[in-house]
Amino acid sequence: MKTFYSLFSLMFLTILLTFFVGCILNYFYPMKYIEEINEASYSCGVDSALIASIANVESGYNKDAVSNKGAIGVMQMMPSTAEWIAKKNNLSYSEKMLKDEKYNILLGGYYLSYLINYFGDYKLGVCAYNAGQGNVIKWLANSEYSNDGKTLNYIPFKETREYLNKVNKNYHYYKNRYK
Repeated sequence: MKTFYSLFSLMFLTILLTFFVGCILNYFYPMKYIEEINEASYSCGVDSALIASIANVESGYNKDAVSNKGAIGVMQMMPSTAEWIAKKNNLSYSEKMLKDEKYNILLGGYYLSYLINYFGDYKLGVCAYNAGQGNVIKWLANSEYSNDGKTLNYIPFKETREYLNKVNKNYHYYKNRYK
């Protein structure tokens, strides 16, 4: 009988622990706007898990987010960048539309796709999403940061180093959820 209670207690604790771990993971890695992210992924040719990672790190999926620098929505698009990427992809644009999660995620996906294709590497694309394309171009041209002009050995902006690290952590989680 003692063995039965021990097994029952162990099973109960395992179930409880699994529940709490699931709650913690859902808190840090929520699954929001799944349909919008999958549609953007299909349209832009960018992995859904990467788009979800950017959305989570940028705004925590907050469609009403506005940064102190003026970036708007789930993907934290700067209005000037959003207008440029919309024109480049023959999409209509108005700053008001950036609060629409579907539109914002689509533009963010197109911009991320552009950056990844430009640099030929998703990590450089993610760095450029955060620090700007011009900064990444400068870093690649600087022998302090890049030995070959194609990869970064060191990211000089602490914010961008931390951003890439956060996006990668999210990506490792989300890539098992988006299939």
